[in-house]
Amino acid sequence: MDKNKTDKIVVAITKWLGILLLVGISTWCVVYFWKGYQYEQTNDAQIDAYLSPVNAKVGGYISKIYFQDNQQVKKGDTLLLIEESEYGLKQEAALAELMSSRAKLPILSAHEDTQLKTIEVIKAHLSGSKAKLTQQQKEFNRYQNLLAEQSTTQQKFDHVEANLAINQADYDESQANLQVAQSKLQDFKAQRSAIEAEIRIKEALLKRQELDVRYTVITAPFDGQLGKKTIQEGQLVQPGQTLAFLTNETEEKWVVANFMETQIGSLHIGNTVNIEVDAFPGEQFTGTIQSISPTTGSRYSLLPPDNATGNFVKIIQRMPVRIKLNESQGLAKLAAGMNAHVYVVKN
Repeated sequence: MDKNKTDKIVVAITKWLGILLLVGISTWCVVYFWKGYQYEQTNDAQIDAYLSPVNAKVGGYISKIYFQDNQQVKKGDTLLLIEESEYGLKQEAALAELMSSRAKLPILSAHEDTQLKTIEVIKAHLSGSKAKLTQQQKEFNRYQNLLAEQSTTQQKFDHVEANLAINQADYDESQANLQVAQSKLQDFKAQRSAIEAEIRIKEALLKRQELDVRYTVITAPFDGQLGKKTIQEGQLVQPGQTLAFLTNETEEKWVVANFMETQIGSLHIGNTVNIEVDAFPGEQFTGTIQSISPTTGSRYSLLPPDNATGNFVKIIQRMPVRIKLNESQGLAKLAAGMNAHVYVVKN
């Protein structure tokens, strides 16, 4: 009797478990097909954000590292130092060359002042030579008339003519000296332009060396969180080498969902999107479609498929869709690379 009662209980329990299982499967199927009817969905989606590399602008040995793995940093925080002794010496050498070039200007100014005074002296001598030449020219004209009237001797006339030639030569020499002095003054002015240009070049070189010294201190370009530390103190780095990666907390995050090409016809920019992130089950985020890729994801691969050769196997392609996340308090805990399940409401 007890055995029959036990069998009846087992049968009843089995019956109700089967009914519950059937109801559960039926409910799941209804929800699944209802979602399929109401939404276009995909689980091929990830959270994305701007991930910026922190690069070295100068080469050298790392003298000090101030950050750890996954550390939060603020804009301007010092991340690491590169030995600056070599760059400091180059800066001092550039400064010395600049001071040497600047020292040429006072010397050149003194030469210009001296040359101006020389020109004034030559001009004074030229005025005197011109007065003598004018006087001698008058004397020559007078003796020329006297000789024509036979009122003087040929000897006196020759003497006056010789004096005129001497005065003319003296005047011509003074003019030539003035031209040489003025030309030399122009040379000094040209040298000033060359020295000023040289100074500007040396100033630019000094600024470049100062920049190199500042570049030995590498700081965070914005607020964010660093990733894994892959460098060590004493390591030699090259200009342009990536030293760390930094996520930008001030920029928005978004979702990249790869929908099948057969689903794209139902998607439009501005569609409402519901998002479930695997890391936070039961929590839902919302967003809108911001853009749809003009090509399939395979076209961006290193070796895009070419169906013109060999056997052809048709494979459904996927189209990347960018989804803008709506503002909410939970966005801060989302990290780039997290998997998500995306539901787009059909129009």
